[in-house]
Amino acid sequence: MIDKINLLYKELNKPLLNSKKIGLFITFCAILGGLLVAYTAMTFLVYIIPGSLGESITMPLLFNTLAWSIAALWISVSASKLIALKRVIIPTTIFIILIFIFYLR
Repeated sequence: MIDKINLLYKELNKPLLNSKKIGLFITFCAILGGLLVAYTAMTFLVYIIPGSLGESITMPLLFNTLAWSIAALWISVSASKLIALKRVIIPTTIFIILIFIFYLR
């Protein structure tokens, strides 16, 4: 079991051989992970912006496309698959924890 995990880690941590091609895995991580990061960030912004829910939802909705494209670009320029996964998982986890903190407050 540990050997399989080490093999998976080594496979994900390999740098891309051809830097002219992004790769299918990083493309999916960029599109779907960028969307996930952008939506969790926009949900967090709804809790931060003062005012009623109807007033505070307009800015995140307008800002979502820009946030999605920036997050997708940031993920797509990763040097390896592991870095791309980390760029999806870490910000999403941080935003989800912050959403729960502000929701329970």
